[in-house]
This record gives sequence, C-alpha cells and structure tokens, in this order.
Amino acid sequence: MTKDKKNLKNESEEEITKELNKKNNKEEISKFLSFLKELLPYVIILIVVVLIRSYVVTPIMVNGPSMKPTLNGGEIMILNKLGKIDRYDIVVVDTGSEDIIKRVIAMPGETISCEEGIVYVNGRRQDEEYSDGITSDFDVVKLADDEYFVMGDNREDSLDSRKFGAFKEEQIKGTTNFILFPFKEFGKTK
Repeated sequence: MTKDKKNLKNESEEEITKELNKKNNKEEISKFLSFLKELLPYVIILIVVVLIRSYVVTPIMVNGPSMKPTLNGGEIMILNKLGKIDRYDIVVVDTGSEDIIKRVIAMPGETISCEEGIVYVNGRRQDEEYSDGITSDFDVVKLADDEYFVMGDNREDSLDSRKFGAFKEEQIKGTTNFILFPFKEFGKTK
C-alpha cells in the first residue's frame, strides 16, 4: 500500500472511531438522563418530606407521667408547628436542655396564681377537669406580652412553669393533640 492509501485508511478508521465514540457518549448521556428522570420523583418526595417534617409536623414522644391522666409515657403524637397557641392547648416547650410536653394555663399578659390548691388566672378560679392531683400553691406571676405559663396535668409529678418560669413564645415548638401510637389510643386527645 502506498503512503496515501495508508493515510486515507488511517483517517477513515479515526473518523469511524470518532463516530463510534460520539455514539457511545450519546448513549451514555441518554442512559444518565433516563436515570435522572426515574430518580427525580423520589428526590422531590424526599425534599417534600424533609420540608414538612422541619416546618409543619413531626412525631414526638411523651416522656414520663407529668401529663397523666391525659397522656401516658411512650405515646407517640404529632407536633403541629403551625398555627396559634390557645389556652388549654397541649404544647411542646424547649426548656434549653430538653423538650417537655405541657398544657397552656395562662396566656401572654395575664396573671396566674395558686391558693389552697386552686389555680386562678386574672383572679378567676379555673375549672381544671383535666388535671390530676393537688396543685402546690404559688404566688401571683405576671406574664409578659410574649410569655405563656404551662403546667403538666399530673400536678404532683410535673416539672413545668412552676419550676422553669414562664416560657417565651419562641420556646414553644408547637401544639399537639393527636396520638399516633399505641393504636388503642389513636386519635385526638382531650
């Protein structure tokens, strides 16, 4: 073979190789894009779940007997991170060292006290049918415009605002009133 023919043959082989490489690259890109299309719905679901759990609702577990008879230790509930806080709502509060589950008894700007085992908010006796045990007496507490007074329903066995003081609104992570587990308790609380 002459040099020109050899060069021509080598150039043809190089062009064929280049074309094959292009075709293989296109196939690889196509496979990769197809994989991404299949993966995309799962990525979107994962992002939505993380966002919902971070900003809307999350599961929480009741620890200890402080909310008996309403709630029992070990129950798993849903924490609603949205919405406003009302009197008698069950809330999750960040004490700085742990999260506690308690009931809102007094709202911002109110006064609360306990005399002879009877709780008074703004000087009015409170009907506390949900509470258990005798509430120990405490002097009048005046709440600031962003503070809440919370207590456990089991008044004789609860560390709450009587120990920690009033809680600022930003310390309240949300409200909870729905038990997920155990299944025999499934549903809304009182």
